[in-house]
Amino acid sequence: MSRNPKSPARISAGAVPASIRDRSIVLVGLMGSGKSTIGRRLAQRLGMRFADADDEIERAAGMTISDIFSRFGEAHFRDGERRVIARMLGGKPMVLATGGGAFVNAETRALILQDSLCIWLDADIPTLVERVGRRSHRPLLKDRDPGEVLRELAAIRNPIYAEAHLRVSSASTPHDHTVRAIMEALSQWKS
Repeated sequence: MSRNPKSPARISAGAVPASIRDRSIVLVGLMGSGKSTIGRRLAQRLGMRFADADDEIERAAGMTISDIFSRFGEAHFRDGERRVIARMLGGKPMVLATGGGAFVNAETRALILQDSLCIWLDADIPTLVERVGRRSHRPLLKDRDPGEVLRELAAIRNPIYAEAHLRVSSASTPHDHTVRAIMEALSQWKS
């Protein structure tokens, strides 16, 4: 069987120390970095449960994130987001995809760094712009140029995302390449 020479070798879940799978893995990064899509695939590879914090917030609030933002404002949303993430990290280990701004909140960030293994999915601006253009539900992009917004957010958030335990590039390659890169990083990570 031939393998794509440009893709990293497939790492099995067994190559990832059990101590890593004993706690949640939290994906952080800008919108469009692939946290939800990659998170689902990573959870499957690791035999862990997957959850998307944004989906859980919408379920708990009974409304969309866009509606929460427009009706109550970002501060209200971030408070609810922090509470939902805290509840989720208090349960069984999982792979958790967070919203792009979750890790910016100091309380949420401290909780994630203390109780989980945090991975920053880092992507360049052109890749992010291309990906966010596929969906129109992002409140921070409403009536604004996505590239401009993402550059502004990256300038503020990337130094904060850099506090994550691991940083993995989420390039414009198939998501499975990023999952393999995460598996490789996990297999070599020492806490």
